[in-house]
Amino acid sequence: MSNITLADASAQYAATAGLNFVEQWWQSLFIGRDEWVVITVVSLVMHEVVYFGRFLPFWLCDYIPYLRQYKIQDKDNTPGQLWKCTKSLLFSHTFIQLPLIALFHPTGKWFGMKITEVPFPSWQAMALQIFLFMVFEDTFHYWMHRALHYGPFYRYIHKQHHEFSAPFGLTAEYAHPLEILILGMGTIGGPLLWVMATGDMHIFTVLTWIVVRLLQTVDSHSGYDFPWSLRHWLPFWSGAEHHDYHHMAFVNNYSTAFRWWDYLCGTDSKYRAWKKEQEKIKASKKVQ
Repeated sequence: MSNITLADASAQYAATAGLNFVEQWWQSLFIGRDEWVVITVVSLVMHEVVYFGRFLPFWLCDYIPYLRQYKIQDKDNTPGQLWKCTKSLLFSHTFIQLPLIALFHPTGKWFGMKITEVPFPSWQAMALQIFLFMVFEDTFHYWMHRALHYGPFYRYIHKQHHEFSAPFGLTAEYAHPLEILILGMGTIGGPLLWVMATGDMHIFTVLTWIVVRLLQTVDSHSGYDFPWSLRHWLPFWSGAEHHDYHHMAFVNNYSTAFRWWDYLCGTDSKYRAWKKEQEKIKASKKVQ
């Protein structure tokens, strides 16, 4: 494995005096350190901080009476459920996701992924790639998730994820090890296919994509639908309101980020019927 020596770093700093503070920080991480170790540690720490940090505001919402009105299902999460979910997550993050993280660096680099190079790609290039990764992941997840609801696949694999009919943020990655491996390919598959096809991708773009994906999946399992939630501004965005129905009814709404696959394939028909019924109930209460 390669690493940047002090002499190499000095030369690079002299040649790239116009770097911003993030690029300078990134470059400093590799000075005198093994590249593979740095990427593995940074990726793992980032994953844990973003995943559990994103859940924290939703957890606090359970204790703020005013915000309870935005809770989709009127069910409380017990300390026992939280602890059970946390224990499972710590196991899967250590023994399943960590090895995948460790393998991604050498695999991506073999196909030409940039690691220590600075400056980073332009924000426009990163935004385009992340959007394409999101589209790929949503498509992959839709079909694999739908397949996991088939008989034995559901019984022996996907059932664990549906243990919580009223999801909360931590349940986003609460799943059977095989499900983590299968659906995780949708997340890392996009970047791998891109770098295989173009040979032009920076791992910082991948890390940014992972942050976006973590924020999205914890939000969709949060159990809260606020007036400022993204789905109110982007009608094709799924959000918690869309995915919460899937956990509640165990059918329909198999996608992650977008609603279009469910709409095109008709796997949101029961959800839309339920929505109309809920609107009628709300209307009748207003009349009373």
